[in-house]
Amino acid sequence: MKTAYLALGSNVGDRDTNLAHARAHLAAQDMRVTRVSSVYETEPRDVTDQPWFLNQVVEVETELFPRQLLSRTQKIERLMGRQPTRPKGPRTIDIDILFYGQAIVDTPSLEIPHPRVADRRFVLEPLAELAPDLRHPATRRTVREMLAQVAHQKVRSTGFSL
Repeated sequence: MKTAYLALGSNVGDRDTNLAHARAHLAAQDMRVTRVSSVYETEPRDVTDQPWFLNQVVEVETELFPRQLLSRTQKIERLMGRQPTRPKGPRTIDIDILFYGQAIVDTPSLEIPHPRVADRRFVLEPLAELAPDLRHPATRRTVREMLAQVAHQKVRSTGFSL
């Protein structure tokens, strides 16, 4: 079994329910959700003319290989009604693979660790709740160290842990 960390994000429709449905789908798809962070509300980045996001990180255990895990997460996104729109635009659900054990994967369709994990407080804040001492396999920096570098970015906890 491998431990993977997945980032969930939603800014369309009932965002809380979307996160809950994504977690339920993950638990039914060859993996076990072992821990869940609090939920954070974050301002959109890059494409700012859209609703705010709810973000959360889940820890899963799985026997799926990285590409299989990507296929499952993309299937869940489609099942939940994610439509291809503009890049970084509004979405019912977004599921990103942040880490997969200590694996480093670099293919045209998949990069693990997520290539922008160190630049995103909305990912690092909830990830730090679950694994503050987890080390990035390439940079060797901990989640806690990466979070300190992006502390200036605005993120607010909703106070909810779903």
